[in-house]
Amino acid sequence: MSTDFYQVIARYYPLAGQTETVLALLVDLAAASRTEPANIAYDFFRGVENADEIVIIESYTDAAGFAAHREAEHFERIGLGQIIPLLENRVVVKMNASLDA
Repeated sequence: MSTDFYQVIARYYPLAGQTETVLALLVDLAAASRTEPANIAYDFFRGVENADEIVIIESYTDAAGFAAHREAEHFERIGLGQIIPLLENRVVVKMNASLDA
């Protein structure tokens, strides 16, 4: 049986000197995001070759669940309001995924 879900992979590149602040904010954003009804997983990792690169892997039941995440109070307050202004660049890839893939 196929289990389909919506996968988001983001690469964050903080401004010089802001990596630790972004990581600390992501702790709070991840914790709040994991409580969302459509969230399956929300994890983030710091790069080994580039310690200033942060990779976020998010899974939702569907695209509508991710859209609801982007409208959540914690995303607007922490993600848009505090994290995004501390980034030099970010790359976000969205895809439909399956555990059978």
